[in-house]
Amino acid sequence: MVGIGADGWHGLSPGAREALTAAEVVLGSERQLTLLPESPARRVTWPSPMLPAVEALLVEHADRRVCVLASGDPMLFGIGGTLARRVGPDVFRVVPHSSSVSLACARLGWPVEDVEVVSLVGRPVESLLVLPNRRMMVLSAGAATPAQVAELLRTRGFGPTPMTVLSQLGGPEELRHDGTAATWDTPVDGLNVIALDPRLAPGVSPLGRGAGLPDDAFDHDGQLTKREVRAVTLAALAPLPGQLLWDVGSGSGSVAIEWMRTHPSCGAVAVESRAERADRITRNAQALAVPGLVVVHGRAPDALADLPRPDAVFVGGGVSADGVLAACWSALSPGGRLVANAVTLESEAVLTRWQASVGGTLTRIEVSRAAPVGGFTGWKPMMPVTQWEVAKTS
Repeated sequence: MVGIGADGWHGLSPGAREALTAAEVVLGSERQLTLLPESPARRVTWPSPMLPAVEALLVEHADRRVCVLASGDPMLFGIGGTLARRVGPDVFRVVPHSSSVSLACARLGWPVEDVEVVSLVGRPVESLLVLPNRRMMVLSAGAATPAQVAELLRTRGFGPTPMTVLSQLGGPEELRHDGTAATWDTPVDGLNVIALDPRLAPGVSPLGRGAGLPDDAFDHDGQLTKREVRAVTLAALAPLPGQLLWDVGSGSGSVAIEWMRTHPSCGAVAVESRAERADRITRNAQALAVPGLVVVHGRAPDALADLPRPDAVFVGGGVSADGVLAACWSALSPGGRLVANAVTLESEAVLTRWQASVGGTLTRIEVSRAAPVGGFTGWKPMMPVTQWEVAKTS
């Protein structure tokens, strides 16, 4: 597997040239293949979509010396990771080139370790989670991506953000375009990366990755785990990278959304019985940078039957419904966590019985917020919440 840059054959190391010269079959994109000199090797262009064709092409050429071309470093958001997962890392050798991220950081004088790298190749632009005080390098999906990113930044209050788009990095046609998200209207080449130094517009409050986003960050009809209780709930769920959450009786999707915001590899399924709320969850997920949230419109426990096994479960609605907690407990992976919140006596009684049966911790959460009382200010209590937290040992 050989990484190649916009500088083509002349920019390749001797080892990379040797691998390509010895190959009987070279797989790559049409653009990458045109960068190579003539050779006896058979050239095969990746079909579109590429991923479904990978295994068939490898099987077809299994008895030949195959060289796969990749842009820059194959193991940085490239085909290298896909092949490693499909065929294992022991059957190929990687000869990397300088990545577009390294080249862009070199042009800008940014230390690579201080930059967050995000790919929008094959991902919706809504998945871009922008945070203040954290430089970002965005791997673009094409010529339209910078304008889409600029529009997203404006929508989310990051209009003043400086943007630098670097195209054809390392090649003879390398170009640099500078501007801000608020005014961006520059056409660029399709092979580009976007450097961002996020800046908020005056008066805009930042939304971080930590638990407890403001309630008004979510569109909701009142069916919302309130900020203070949500923060306690996320702490109990203890999200870890790569883990999957079921958010059962999701309402506005707030817990599932905040779970996914903690790390890009966290996944979640929001289960909601009301169609209008399920639609609202989808909109909230897009607005809060986690469009990958899976929304299931259905009623638990039936709607849980075919879902992938969770590492954690939150039951925010339907605690007292027949079979809901039993189905969640049965599906939970060993070592997984279950957290359920109750606000009625009936649902609290269910949690008490389950705690007596399988253990765990019961906690009463009581929150008051300051509110006007005539011409003065007093404390207005919210409904107390009983929370059951338990880990499944086997």
